[in-house]
Amino acid sequence: MGDERKSLQRGSSRQEIDQFLHQVAKTPSSGGTGGRLVFALDATASREPTWDQACQLQSEMFEQTRSLGGLAVQLCYYRGFREFFASEWLRDTDRLLRQMNGVRCLGGHTQIGRLLSHVRDETRRQRLQAVVFIGDCVEENVDDLCQLAGELGLLSVPVFIFQEGNDLVAARAFKQISRLSGGAYCRFDQHSAQLLKELLGAVAVYASGGRKALEHFSRGRSEEVLRLTRQLRH
Repeated sequence: MGDERKSLQRGSSRQEIDQFLHQVAKTPSSGGTGGRLVFALDATASREPTWDQACQLQSEMFEQTRSLGGLAVQLCYYRGFREFFASEWLRDTDRLLRQMNGVRCLGGHTQIGRLLSHVRDETRRQRLQAVVFIGDCVEENVDDLCQLAGELGLLSVPVFIFQEGNDLVAARAFKQISRLSGGAYCRFDQHSAQLLKELLGAVAVYASGGRKALEHFSRGRSEEVLRLTRQLRH
């Protein structure tokens, strides 16, 4: 337990990053014809200290896909007393960022189950390529969340989870959700913002433009993104 807690406090390990990239490489791509991606956020009070950083990271993520023009993104977040928001599907990066920058955190319990149910219903109407979720805690029945994650796995909708902070209970739940859905899990803190930005960008570019778009995106990027590209080639 002590070693695991210390590992959480150090941020993402090399093994975790490699596992994340391996899972991204297995994500069904759109083959360059455009894709749909849900970007979901925990907007409860515990996230407020780093909310501005999350906004900046999301802005940079979508800037990476602006030139592709094929990625439709839906912004989702939960906060307050059972408040859950899902935007319309947007291809206009500026409109999406204006919506994101207008959100403010509000105290409340997590609603991850509601989010996963929403994603399941969305992909039944029209295929989703991926889900990105950023959160820091879990206050729901983990078995219920795993059931929903398994349903998403059967629908081939991977959930890529980025955990803020070092909550051990949340880490265990997030790992199970990502594994059952066919996605991946990675931790981040204020020292790994650049890595998170590149990994988020890689997921978005891949969902939007497929392998060729990711290969172009990876030129001059970090070793982590280059490793992802090499995996996709094989």
